[in-house]
Amino acid sequence: MESAEIARRFLRFFEERGHKIVPSASLIAEDPTLLLVNAGMVPFKPYFLGQRRPPGSRLATAQKCVRTPDIEEVGKTTRHATFFQMLGNFSFGDYFKAEVIPFAWELLTRSESDGGFGFPEDRLWATVYLEDDEGYDIWRNKVGLPAERIQRRGLEDNYWHMGVPGPGGPCSEIYYDRGPEYGREGGPIADEDRYLEVWNLVFMQYQLSQVRSKVDFDIAGDLPSKNIDTGMGLERMAAILQGVDNIYEIDTTYKILDKAAELTGTRYGHDPRTDVNLRVIADHVRTGTMLVADGVMPGNEGRGYVLRRILRRSVRNLRLLGSGDERHMHTLTDIAIGVMAEQYPELKADAPQIHGVIDAEEASFLGTLRTGTAIFDVAVEETKRSSHHAISGAQAFQLHDTYGFPIDLTLEMASEQGLKVDEEGFRRLMKEQRERAKADSAAKKTGNADISVFGELLEKAGKVEFLGYDEIESDTSVIGVLVDGVPVPAAGAGSTVEVVLGRTPFYAEGGGQLADQGVIRTAGAEVEIVDVQTPLAGLVVHRGKVRSGEIKVGDEARAEIDLERRRAISRSHSATHLVHRGFKNALGESAAQAGSENSPGRFRFDFTAAGAVPPSVLRDVEDEVNAVLINDLKVNAFYTSQAEARAMGALAMFGEKYGDEVRVVEIGDYSRELCGGTHVHSSGQLGLVKVLGEQSVGAGVRRVEALVGIDAFRFLARESLLVAQLTEQLKVRREELPERIEGIVTRLRTAEKDLDKIRSAQVLQVAGELAAQARDLAGVSAVTHRAPDGTSADDLRKLALDVRGRFPADRPAVIVIAGVPSDRPVVVAAVNEAGRERGLKAGRLVGVAAKALGGGGGGKDDVAQGGGTRPDAIDDALRQVEQAVTEQLG
Repeated sequence: MESAEIARRFLRFFEERGHKIVPSASLIAEDPTLLLVNAGMVPFKPYFLGQRRPPGSRLATAQKCVRTPDIEEVGKTTRHATFFQMLGNFSFGDYFKAEVIPFAWELLTRSESDGGFGFPEDRLWATVYLEDDEGYDIWRNKVGLPAERIQRRGLEDNYWHMGVPGPGGPCSEIYYDRGPEYGREGGPIADEDRYLEVWNLVFMQYQLSQVRSKVDFDIAGDLPSKNIDTGMGLERMAAILQGVDNIYEIDTTYKILDKAAELTGTRYGHDPRTDVNLRVIADHVRTGTMLVADGVMPGNEGRGYVLRRILRRSVRNLRLLGSGDERHMHTLTDIAIGVMAEQYPELKADAPQIHGVIDAEEASFLGTLRTGTAIFDVAVEETKRSSHHAISGAQAFQLHDTYGFPIDLTLEMASEQGLKVDEEGFRRLMKEQRERAKADSAAKKTGNADISVFGELLEKAGKVEFLGYDEIESDTSVIGVLVDGVPVPAAGAGSTVEVVLGRTPFYAEGGGQLADQGVIRTAGAEVEIVDVQTPLAGLVVHRGKVRSGEIKVGDEARAEIDLERRRAISRSHSATHLVHRGFKNALGESAAQAGSENSPGRFRFDFTAAGAVPPSVLRDVEDEVNAVLINDLKVNAFYTSQAEARAMGALAMFGEKYGDEVRVVEIGDYSRELCGGTHVHSSGQLGLVKVLGEQSVGAGVRRVEALVGIDAFRFLARESLLVAQLTEQLKVRREELPERIEGIVTRLRTAEKDLDKIRSAQVLQVAGELAAQARDLAGVSAVTHRAPDGTSADDLRKLALDVRGRFPADRPAVIVIAGVPSDRPVVVAAVNEAGRERGLKAGRLVGVAAKALGGGGGGKDDVAQGGGTRPDAIDDALRQVEQAVTEQLG
């Protein structure tokens, strides 16, 4: 039975029993405590907590999930995976244990011909929480499961929570006995390889506060109602129903694994190490594909870091299998899209964008591997020179964080050099980085408030009505006031506050559009609003400062936005739509929006592209967009179904997930997009769009910045004035400026080169004199010299080598030259072969000097270079070098 059919049967079974089918939510979690959806119940967490009303008391879903805490174990075992799908049925204050256990039993044991999964009853086992007599009784007396196949287990196994404060409760798990060839007798307690968990029934009834570990937590109290949350791992079910040994051999994974083996000339099942590599590739390619499809872009923090790590582990394991610099990710991603598209048809439509992001990340990382290897070699040299046996955690972290080097690659390459890595130090730095990223993400969404506070406000206020499409000011009421994240009945002048209104004309930041600013007035207070956010769907929070009086909960209020700011931002937002369409026309449909920011008079637009956009394309897009402005096309917004909008060809932001009803904004027949932002009434109101340029902001993503309206006119006016000044100074016509400036620059560069040659010649003129004045230090000719300030580092090196070459081959010589090329000192050391035979090493001597200069450096035994931050310490540094030579030879 294929994976897609397993999901269909599950959902059909519960739909027939009164459950509303809810499509999978995006992998990007709304919950600010999570980077990604890591369990099937995550999208329903607000319903369990009573913060929001569910769309029905009975729901069922097939939810995409990603978990990465055990990423190092992926492939090493056949149980761990990063991406998986969780089938689940949910009850919110409707049915409980007595109904859900029989539901599960019926679906599992009903024959395949009748729409079930056809499990033999005598191969199913159940576990319950130690103290759950009710659950045990239902299994034993209502279902009829023999007592010897019902086992009681503790908190570690039969109590479920998310690892963070939130809902939780005891659970009952259902296991399938694969037979004696898979392990020993005794049920799940004895062997969970033989007895495979297929379904977890969670009796969600408690609110957990402090969660210290899986078995150590505090129960704050009961949830508003007793609920059911179940999770059936689709991949695990597929392994059983398809008769394969593990999740890597099911239909949606094995095809990727098999293609990876073919591309690398390997075979699965013949070598344990190769099998691990292939399993990692299969899992990570599928995970990466699904993350990119949901709008995650590779980055160095948060969920972007998770994606980057997964994709780079894929490339790394391909290289371990002998792929070298060959690029296979495009082919493997294509397989992943094909196997998952039956469940998620949007993958095929989004294929160009998915490929664009993953292909670019692969190309970037292959370059990173080449660069990182050179940096790694320096780290190895420094480690060995200092007589240490382990690369420091800081060096490993720098390789990882700055150069994208995977830690497993650093470990392997270090081992080849006979070294270890300070993994504890590396993990500590990684943890600190992740905690900072997580804290920053949470602060962005929620400010200083606990998320539960916003949940309570949402329950009190209901969904806040947004009036801003049609109104710029409106009468409303104050539902809540927060100071430092804590609800208060009132706040006086000077207080920084967060205000929740019953209805509002203020646009909250979202969809790339910056928030409105303005003022909220009550009979006794005036609050200046500087930011507006939606920490929870449906809740609008106005952030600002009380300028006068006292604002109180329950006050009637007047909310007024800054109209000129709104109009400027709306012009930028409409311009973004036009530029999006323009780039698609110029580059093809793969140029999909990957982000934007619409500010007053200025916007930036990110889009997927394989490489830099030529200036000619930028000019063409700019011309096309401004032609639309001249035609003054009408801007129209309307609501329709998502299916109808897509049928119209409406563009959607890549990775963004939309509800059944969507808002479409169209600009004449030129542009049509799904969008919740504010816009102008006609394209002519934009006045002018001026594209400033483009740049890379990540693998496969380019950024264009542009000006709109009066800001664009002002920019062009300044440019025109500048051109006029240049034509006057250079005495040429405007059209002759590029040629004249190019000629001036060419002559200047030639002059600079001539000056460099003269300076070099002057520096090298003293080489003979320096050699003649060499001091004898224990039989070694030593030259220490401070060159004139401004001498380049390259000339310092040339001078040191020139002086060294003036000594006879059998005369030991050491030369150390220091100078200040700009604002920082540089030191170069050179030792001839006879000097090296006496034990002198240029790298060590540079280290002595560089330390005195407040810096560091190194190199080979014959020549080395370093630097520092203290130009005033050069004379002392040279004395220390002479002392080091004397001590070593003495």
